[in-house]
Amino acid sequence: MSFLLFAVTALHVLILILLFVATLDKSWWVLPDDQTVNIWYECLLNQSTPETWVCHSVSDSAWLSAVQAFMVLSLLFSSFAFILFMCQLYTMKRGSLFYATGVFQLLTAFSVFTAAVIYTTHVDEFQGGHTKGGSFGYCFVLAWLSFPLALISGVIYIHLRKKE
Repeated sequence: MSFLLFAVTALHVLILILLFVATLDKSWWVLPDDQTVNIWYECLLNQSTPETWVCHSVSDSAWLSAVQAFMVLSLLFSSFAFILFMCQLYTMKRGSLFYATGVFQLLTAFSVFTAAVIYTTHVDEFQGGHTKGGSFGYCFVLAWLSFPLALISGVIYIHLRKKE
């Protein structure tokens, strides 16, 4: 039982790390000249004076605001689920199930899935002011990777029963 609790806790911490990096780091989109753009600000090297950076908001799109909101929500849901799991671990009676923790992890999975789908379908709108081309960055991949992990974690939590 202790190995299972360790594995579930490690999975949850891994999901939190993936979500933090995906939300806060700056590589959701890679431009053709290998510069990266995140979902909050874009800081690109100034072409006329090579040693300076030009930073501004990525886009005023409502869709990008939705991506930002869903990624922050996924972080909040997963963080709350982890805190709730630790509280339940020490206060629940023997034989009880971790339903609440599982539900919050499923909400995490839904939130990150929604953010990634919105970004996927509207990326051309977000990157409209840049040169054509580019590709998805590693933060985008981490967001997609955290979706199935959070889904699996939520299902595990729902079926996990506390034993002594």
